Amino acid sequence: RTRQLSALELTQTLLHRIERLDPALNAFRIVLHDQALAEAAARDADREQGPLHGVPIAIKDELDVAGQLTTFGGAARTQAAGSDSEPVRRLRAAGAIIIGKTRMPEFGQWPFTESAAGGYTRNPWDPTRTPGGSSGGTAAAVAAGLTAAAMGGDGGGSIRIPAACCGLFGLKPQRGRVSIAPAPDLWHALGTVGPLTRSVRDSALIYDAIRGNLATDRYTAREPATTFEQAAATRPRTLRIAVSSRPSARGVRLEPEQAAALERTAEALTELGHDVRTVELRYPPLEPAFVPQFYGGVRDEAATVERPDLLERRTKQTLAIARAFPPVTQKWAVKHGERLAARINTVFEDHDLLLTPTIPSLPRSVGALDGIGSLHASLRAVPYVAYTAVWNVCGNPAASIPAGFTPGGLPLAVQLVAAPHDEPTLLAAAGQLEKARPWADRRPPTPPACA
Repeated sequence: RTRQLSALELTQTLLHRIERLDPALNAFRIVLHDQALAEAAARDADREQGPLHGVPIAIKDELDVAGQLTTFGGAARTQAAGSDSEPVRRLRAAGAIIIGKTRMPEFGQWPFTESAAGGYTRNPWDPTRTPGGSSGGTAAAVAAGLTAAAMGGDGGGSIRIPAACCGLFGLKPQRGRVSIAPAPDLWHALGTVGPLTRSVRDSALIYDAIRGNLATDRYTAREPATTFEQAAATRPRTLRIAVSSRPSARGVRLEPEQAAALERTAEALTELGHDVRTVELRYPPLEPAFVPQFYGGVRDEAATVERPDLLERRTKQTLAIARAFPPVTQKWAVKHGERLAARINTVFEDHDLLLTPTIPSLPRSVGALDGIGSLHASLRAVPYVAYTAVWNVCGNPAASIPAGFTPGGLPLAVQLVAAPHDEPTLLAAAGQLEKARPWADRRPPTPPACA
């Protein structure tokens, strides 16, 4: 904006950084080197400047980018997309430069970014550990400074889990807030898409550029009273904030480091003048609503590939299990999810926000999926989605917020959840937290993989 740096200079700098660092991280499936430089030169020649003018942004490999494969993390798709998906189209219209497509597990099934086609994606803070998933390539790219921001998707926590693992801000918006055309939905009622960023304001700015609906969208969200960027910069009124450490899945233990991060964040919110109260939240069983939509969503995406013989063995097992959940079961699961949401959202009758952990533990070592099948992988995934998937069933806005680091330099995180359609309150509180306890001040100077 100040013209201290041209779009071309910025893009060249990031392309060099990707070339130097990504071999150790494996965040990108493809880097659009020549196209990004051409787009940057065109942006520098533009007189009209959009809100994202000249900003390089990467795209998770489940969203179409014109002329590129949309692999969904596998090797079974062979035909390039003829046009941009709606979020990508809106990013370009706002002036962004598409710099590449990021890694994900096949069809986004797991909270670990590992696949037969793409290998391991690694966490910039500790390359022996996972960046989470399924938007793990997106998170690794942003955390390592390979791109200004990057698009992810969230069907059970896939924006928030990688944000937590990599020390980023990741907001899953209200269901229907962002069109994913040409598809009418993402994993039926569970999924949505959005950016992972290093700040609340960056996230808000990008959401203002991409939010909104088309006639083909299955779900729509209520129009907010203010822009997201204005909300992120506004000091919130005194908020009633519930705090709960109870997971939605049985047998999941909250580890001490994440429990301490939750307690410190609750104390910070209290110091900021908010009414913070501990609640004993009890979740009804979510599996009848979540599981049929998960399997149906994977089946729908797998039906679009040209070479089903090239699907991973684990995915073929997932598709075999999916036969137990015909379309009529998925329709029932969506309706059941709406009934569960009505019960769970009663917490917002007396509270403005809910504070929980994002994930119960530190990022695990890479290789979480080595040698195991679909059912075993699902069991390993359960702890990671124990705090996040409930809000996919309900559809609420929910964000992972950085909450410091362990003594060893691994990120910690908490989750803020808002009432349906109320991203502005969540963004205002997150922005206030960020200003009071700047996340950059609590970061190690340089991620180990970037030294």
